[in-house]
Amino acid sequence: MRWRRRSASGGTAADPAAAGTGDETSRPARPAIHQFDTPAVLKDDGVEETTMLDWASLRTRQGQREAEPPPPEQPAPASAPRRPGIALALGGGAARGWAHIGVLRALEEAGIRIDMIAGTSIGALVGGCYLAGKLDALEDFARALTRRRIFGLLDFTLRGSGILGGMKLDHRMQEHLAGITFADLGRPFVCVASEIRTGHEIWLSNGSLITAMRASYALPGVFEPVVCNRRVLVDGALVNPVPVSVCRAYEQPLVVAVNLHYDLFGRAAVIKHSADMPEIADGEPVGDKAPLVVDKGPRERDARLGITGVMVEAFNIIQDRISRARMAGDPPDLALHPKLGHIGLTEFYRADEAIRLGYEATRAQIGELQRLQTVLG
Repeated sequence: MRWRRRSASGGTAADPAAAGTGDETSRPARPAIHQFDTPAVLKDDGVEETTMLDWASLRTRQGQREAEPPPPEQPAPASAPRRPGIALALGGGAARGWAHIGVLRALEEAGIRIDMIAGTSIGALVGGCYLAGKLDALEDFARALTRRRIFGLLDFTLRGSGILGGMKLDHRMQEHLAGITFADLGRPFVCVASEIRTGHEIWLSNGSLITAMRASYALPGVFEPVVCNRRVLVDGALVNPVPVSVCRAYEQPLVVAVNLHYDLFGRAAVIKHSADMPEIADGEPVGDKAPLVVDKGPRERDARLGITGVMVEAFNIIQDRISRARMAGDPPDLALHPKLGHIGLTEFYRADEAIRLGYEATRAQIGELQRLQTVLG
């Protein structure tokens, strides 16, 4: 079957019979095929015609184009898996504790997320200031310390339970941390203290941040104890010098401990000694040193022990022995050991050196720490 194309006048463009007789009205008008986008075929007699086969083929191709599915969307690039954060156990160590500032700086620089901090003694002070956003102020204070400025911060007292009242230091903390509580920190934070009457280990995790930090670093005999809710609290290093167990109790998957006493070699040695009285010649004890002189090495001047020195050195021995035992029973996933044995517990004016050593010790372990995060992630 074929359709002929009509002219604009109403007849067929190529039908001479119809054109000559003039009976266009007797024949029904056919639709103009040229209204559709249909290919026309030119015959020998000059007539354009379109076959039904061509029309069906065109419809088929159009239907195929409409039925073609849209191109698949490109999947979004897979994001790198989020590494787990770490829990920090910051140990005590008096002046050596300034190394904690360097540790925190190195972790920040490497992009290591800290989910929790547990601190003992000066570890509680540094950890609390970090979570409160006051680490810069603490670092500036530490680096500015000199022997003279340290002496100006000591408020000696003979009527209390310690040589120092600690109120001057408290006033300095009030300038930056007044009104801040544990709820304002945004991340879990625990200060470890000891109850002097019972020997219990006390975990302070709510309430006033300044009170908790003061209780955690209240060295017995040096600072007055802190009375908190009818408990008399002193330095937490008496019971838990490096609080790894606190982080474990909070179900932290990756615990990193900072032990400030690792570099004190020989403290665990057992020595057999005689109890015989030493020989005395001309009223002087045999030997080139008096009994109460501490040998600090060939490059350092010997220091004579006073009352405070005896208490501090005794406390140093206690911390070292307890930290060895506690960390052997409940080891961390990674331990950082800044080499701080040459810095005395009362040499707070050596903050620059301690911070640098803490930073370097941490940077050396960043690769291992990231590997542990990948394994646990």
